[in-house]
Amino acid sequence: MLIKKAVDIRRSEITDRKLYLNRREFLHTAGVVAAAGAGVLATTGTASAAGVPAPHGRKLDNVKKSPLSLTPEQEKPNTWEQITTYNNYYEFGTDKDSPSQNAGKLRTEPWSVNVDGECAKRGAVPLEELLNGIPLEERIYRHRCVEAWSMVMPWIGVPLAEVIKKCEPSPKAKYVEFTTLYDPGQMPGTRSSVLRWPYVEGLRMDEAMHPLTILATGLYGEVIPRQDGAPVRLIVPWKYGFKGAKSIVKIRFVEKQPLNTWQQSAPEEYGFYSNVNPNVDHPRWSQATERRIGEFFKRKTLMFNGYADQVQGLYSGLDLKKNY
Repeated sequence: MLIKKAVDIRRSEITDRKLYLNRREFLHTAGVVAAAGAGVLATTGTASAAGVPAPHGRKLDNVKKSPLSLTPEQEKPNTWEQITTYNNYYEFGTDKDSPSQNAGKLRTEPWSVNVDGECAKRGAVPLEELLNGIPLEERIYRHRCVEAWSMVMPWIGVPLAEVIKKCEPSPKAKYVEFTTLYDPGQMPGTRSSVLRWPYVEGLRMDEAMHPLTILATGLYGEVIPRQDGAPVRLIVPWKYGFKGAKSIVKIRFVEKQPLNTWQQSAPEEYGFYSNVNPNVDHPRWSQATERRIGEFFKRKTLMFNGYADQVQGLYSGLDLKKNY
């Protein structure tokens, strides 16, 4: 297990880079809060000064609204600039603004996903073919990162369950494993030893088949930007963000629980399930509160990221403190 000392922890791992690195703006924001009075939320600018917002891409047609989505009245989505300049994507660097700086040249077309393991339909499948016939849906989801920051993001994607059905998994398939692209030529972060590459994540089959779980190909009505996981990524909204494998190149159906990358790197800090749980702290910080990017004040973390009514039945009888 790797437990970092305070001097080893990147400031960008803790919370919003702009709030704490830009002292002048922090003081200005604090002044606004003082002037406005207690209980009034103050917001910062869009993102870190070095961030590079993604250029707008191709619009996605025939996208239907999902009944599983939050409404803008329930949760106001973060801005395009915030979502595309404040990212965790270590293949492009460990600072929050590194992906926006380094992902621009990632080649996302053509793209194939290798389907393997305990299933009938194996082989390299072009992404268009894998998703063909499955209607695109817009879903506004809360996104909660393990470092106690959060966003609200309007994803466009397809239910993962529909993709799994096309692969025809066998009864032996108890888990689904996802592997991210590993290409040091395009991904400068993979030239470091910060993690073991390629990046691997996994879900239990019932989690993967849950209606809330999607494969996302778009954001804000457009094709998904490279720094956010283009051209296809996993979204599991009741789990911490690192469960969302990006730029997926392989889906494998397995009988035994896969070992995900963060669990392999620091097993006492990152478990397999990684459900958002305010009652289970990370060894280096509390998970009881979070800061929404663009806001000054913290808010209480919601159990299962606010999706408890939909997903808590998946874990009936499971000790969520031991199975973190």
